[in-house]
Amino acid sequence: MAGPRAKRINIPLRRVALVCSAMLFAMLVNVTYIQAFGSRSLNADPRNQRTLIARFDHPRGDISTYDGVVIARSTRTDGGPYLYQRVYPEGEVYAPATGHVSLYKETGIEQAEDAVLSGTDPKVKVRALVRDGAEAGADVRLTIVDRVQRTAYDALRATGLRGAAVALNPLTGAILAMASYPSYDPNAYAGFDAGELARTHERLRADPARPLLNRALAQHYAPGSSFKIITAAAALDSGAYTPASQVDAPIELPLPGTFSYLRNRGGAACGDGHPPLSYAFQASCHTAFANIGLDLGQDTLREAAEDFGFNADDLTVPLQVAESVYPKGIDRTQTAMSAIGQFDDRATPLMLAMMSAAVANRGTLMRPYLVEEARLPDGSLINRAGPAEYRRAMPAPVAADLTEMMVSVTQPGGFGAGAALPGLAVAAKTGAAESLPGVSGHAVITAFAPADAPEVAVGVVVENPGPGGEVAAPIARAVIRSALPQGAVPVD
Repeated sequence: MAGPRAKRINIPLRRVALVCSAMLFAMLVNVTYIQAFGSRSLNADPRNQRTLIARFDHPRGDISTYDGVVIARSTRTDGGPYLYQRVYPEGEVYAPATGHVSLYKETGIEQAEDAVLSGTDPKVKVRALVRDGAEAGADVRLTIVDRVQRTAYDALRATGLRGAAVALNPLTGAILAMASYPSYDPNAYAGFDAGELARTHERLRADPARPLLNRALAQHYAPGSSFKIITAAAALDSGAYTPASQVDAPIELPLPGTFSYLRNRGGAACGDGHPPLSYAFQASCHTAFANIGLDLGQDTLREAAEDFGFNADDLTVPLQVAESVYPKGIDRTQTAMSAIGQFDDRATPLMLAMMSAAVANRGTLMRPYLVEEARLPDGSLINRAGPAEYRRAMPAPVAADLTEMMVSVTQPGGFGAGAALPGLAVAAKTGAAESLPGVSGHAVITAFAPADAPEVAVGVVVENPGPGGEVAAPIARAVIRSALPQGAVPVD
């Protein structure tokens, strides 16, 4: 039996033991919390060099075009803590699609498909370990066709103006080209000098030309007269109009509730003032389509626009797409202006291409997509995209009537003659979209071809080309030619 002295000694020992036990318990609780809840934030902390080094200790998968051109790959570094570095062989031509990988973030496809490219996707990780016993990223193949992408980018660059061009396969929704100008060189973000990266990003971010902006998906514009496709579709679908229906098209249209008048382009007359709808479409008569908008009403026009994908915020390709907008709660004057693609109508260049794609595909709009498939380096398929219907924009007979009307736009007398190709029926609708008061509008076109067996639909915007700036149609023409099989279009 312990004596009184031993008991007195044991009291502080017990206290020390209790304090140690409490400290051990607190430590275990803290470790458990960090592992269960705090690991993600710690891994994301830019001060965590171990995580940064681990991101570059094995190669990411390649990104390539549909026809096999590698546009992003990993190469071995000369040494140091980072073993692999990202390289973008085609630079600014593909930057809107690839984005970039830097020490601290990813953008574009590098971000959207990061789990697949880095190998952290469970399907990729398991298959890679089973087959090779080592961690590896999967290769991603896009739907973009190199010849079409280069044509679109070069045509935009040749104007020296800001803009974007998108090409789609209207039967599948596959994106054949997605060009934005000006662009940037993603290799500028691929180094490991934190100070240089910060200076590069600040320089590009502060550039007034906004080269980091993917104008094809993330910027929207007033669609101008290209929106008359949707107004015409709503009119034809209503049953109250046919292509032969006479429409009221005065030289000046009083706007309801105002002292203002709407005039046609250049103040011109629209035929005899009561032309067929088909002629008003070819001549792009503002007063005719504003009157149609007033007749149909804002709700009918909005429903038609939403059938094409306006006001939808759920579209990814898998890059996020800015919402194209048809305004709500508008008055009759605003409805008249919205019917001709002005007021608060807004569309991305992708949406412009989608408008033509819906007409080309007999009224069915396919969901646009940019990633064709992902495979391990040994060729094992991880996943593959498939065509999927996105919207039913209009009945097939309405699409057939619209096709004929759009073909007339590229024929003599139409404003889209610059998009015509010899021996080929091209369907199109042009527009001059508003930008800012006192500043020349943007040049806009949406088109598809061949009209009788469509293979490509395009949307092009060129910002502020100046008076007489018919620059969008030749770009659409070049992109369409490049997307068709070699020899399909005779040389001019």
